[in-house]
Amino acid sequence: MTKRIFFPFRTFWLFAFLLPLMAAALPARAQILPGGNSSIGLLPSLEVDNEANLVEDPGPLFSAPYGKDHFFGNWGGAQPWLINHGIHILADVHEELAGNFRGGRRKGETDAGQAGVELDVDWGKLTNTDLFKNFWTHMMVVNGHGRNLSTDYIGDSIGGVQQIYGGRGNVVAHLVYLYAEHSFFHNHLDVSAGWIPPGSFFAASPLFCMYMNVAMCGNPAPTKYTEGARDWPSGNLGFVARVMPTSETYIMGALFAVSPHAFNGGISGWAWAQDGLGKFSSPVEVGWLPKFGKDHLNGHYKAGFGYDNSSYPDLLEDIHGNPWIETGMPKRYRAGRASAWVMADQMLIRNGDGPTNGLIALAGWMWADGHTTAMSHHIWAGMVETGAKWGRPMDSVGAMYQWELMSRASTLQQEAAVNAGVAFPSNQWGPVWGVQSHENIYEVFYNAHVAPGISLQPDFQYINRPGGSTVFHDAAVMGLQFNAVL
Repeated sequence: MTKRIFFPFRTFWLFAFLLPLMAAALPARAQILPGGNSSIGLLPSLEVDNEANLVEDPGPLFSAPYGKDHFFGNWGGAQPWLINHGIHILADVHEELAGNFRGGRRKGETDAGQAGVELDVDWGKLTNTDLFKNFWTHMMVVNGHGRNLSTDYIGDSIGGVQQIYGGRGNVVAHLVYLYAEHSFFHNHLDVSAGWIPPGSFFAASPLFCMYMNVAMCGNPAPTKYTEGARDWPSGNLGFVARVMPTSETYIMGALFAVSPHAFNGGISGWAWAQDGLGKFSSPVEVGWLPKFGKDHLNGHYKAGFGYDNSSYPDLLEDIHGNPWIETGMPKRYRAGRASAWVMADQMLIRNGDGPTNGLIALAGWMWADGHTTAMSHHIWAGMVETGAKWGRPMDSVGAMYQWELMSRASTLQQEAAVNAGVAFPSNQWGPVWGVQSHENIYEVFYNAHVAPGISLQPDFQYINRPGGSTVFHDAAVMGLQFNAVL
């Protein structure tokens, strides 16, 4: 159900543009940074001691952009007591108001949001025994609401302008993940097993969700919408193993059960025993995590490959190699689906302590098999700066460009639909309004931390070729993101 907006449409744009100026007049009180000190998402779970051969755990390879500061402080002393006993609880409220004021299907605005609760337990601390040392469990549930501006008003199911919508089901508590983690050999080996979002470990970065566009947030397209690598808030049964030969290198592999259903774990995420789970996806990733110079400028360089041994219908060909939309013959099935990615981010200037306090450049490329995946290539490049020198050391500013190319088979399928005079088939991204080729996305944002645990983020996005076609005019969107760590 869409929330009603309580102030006029024009007032919203004025408010969103003026917010950075308003924030500049407020004292900087809270720092909510992705990764590093973040506490919602995948927590740093391995303790560091002084043994000479210990590899320091780099922390989570993914973390949502929420922070360790709480609006309600230390909960009357309960938070420190719980943490000292190995119990980490975090509640978060996230809202995204977005409006399309130019182009697309029509003008309009929507609100989408979620409330989430995370529970991470250090069983070594909780039991005060060596038997469970370095053993953790992680759990998160969310409750989502709202409408998707991109599909409702822009005519775009590829690069959604809101990172929070869909996939959470009309349930009170949708399960995002529930898994156990244990480290071995002084952190050289880390193993996780249970209900895990593959995209939260592979091709992931704590910087992605600083941007509002969902094609980037969480995990980049196209693999996030495929059955074997669905990302947050969907999970897969499986396990992940990470080996760190040195403190700056790792190799990580996993095996996930592939769900043939539209929703992994059912609409609620709790139905793990779904039928048809006989196939597996197996991603592998290698990474280099250098720190350059006297300022320890953090870098993250990653490359990976994934393979899903399931069989999927060809987007274009029938069993005889002709367009199945025109012939009406059964679709051809292809055994296996591959994907690959290369990505990097590098801090160029340090503005303060922490892994993200500085000017950071990031870029990447991801590919998926275009015979069975509607998008084949995704390229992005951007910059983000946190802890800047303009008197707001806890604020962030960023810009991003994305280019998304639809696969050749998908485009030919849509051309065949035009020749046959039938409706365009939907794909992994949703409805199709015209023959698709590519889409360009431009985004800038300013994230203002206005109180402990509270951030406000005006966001502007320009969508060139919405939905990957020329059916609708380019869209200009203003967004306002609100986040509260309770």
